[in-house]
Order: sequence, then structure tokens, then C-alpha cells
Amino acid sequence: MMVPIAIMAIRCYQKMAPERLRSACRFEPSCSNYSILAFQKYGFLKGCDLTARRICRCRYPNGGTDYP
Repeated sequence: MMVPIAIMAIRCYQKMAPERLRSACRFEPSCSNYSILAFQKYGFLKGCDLTARRICRCRYPNGGTDYP
């Protein structure tokens, strides 16, 4: 039940956040798309954990392709 709400919140962020912020991700797929994939594949709790870890890695020299 929490997964659809979390995905809806992420989709809202993708539409409302400034372009500069959305295009700053160093990874492919972007952090928000990664988060959606993690929620769909692992559920809410593990999806939150993977998303938090991914956001913490989003700084130099990290980057590249990274899927959940």
C-alpha cells in the first residue's frame, strides 16, 4: 500500500522540481527513476534503504550505470 504512494510522490517530484536539480544526477538511471525501480522490485522498506544509499553515493567520483 505504501509503494504506490511513494511512487506517486516521486512522479510529483519529477514534474515539479527545478530542471537544474533534476538534471544533476551523476548516475543512469537518475536517482528518482532508480528509486521507482527499487520500490517496484523490493517493496517499500528495502526500496527506501536502497534509495537512501544511492543518494548518499551521488557525489564525485561516483557515477555511471547503476540499477537496483
